[in-house]
Amino acid sequence: MAIEKQVVRYGPLKDFIAQGVRVGDTIHLSGQVSVDAAGATVAAGDIVGQVRQAYANVAEVLGHFGATLSNVVSETWFVTDVPGLNRQARGVFTARAEAFGGQPDTAQTLIGVSALFQPDLMIEIQCVARV
Repeated sequence: MAIEKQVVRYGPLKDFIAQGVRVGDTIHLSGQVSVDAAGATVAAGDIVGQVRQAYANVAEVLGHFGATLSNVVSETWFVTDVPGLNRQARGVFTARAEAFGGQPDTAQTLIGVSALFQPDLMIEIQCVARV
């Protein structure tokens, strides 16, 4: 039996991946990174700036489903330089709180990775939201 789902595809990779998929009251987002609408990296070399842009992209995808960051229940961060992120933790987590409009009530996992799909990307944020 096929699952009824709503799929959002846009952006430079729309022919390859969906930015988000809603099944029932759950939205699964593909990992969001610090890129603009054309796929160019925003804030290369700046982890705080990349966190801001990645969350802006998360918010955009959620908006296609009529949801906001307040609907996020869990997130996974894929980070290419965990020690570097830790050195800038205050700025990184301030940017996260700003995106959510305060300290978010979400589960979070951080995973160190060797690389992301573009060499100048430092973080990818994958979320699950409920509506």
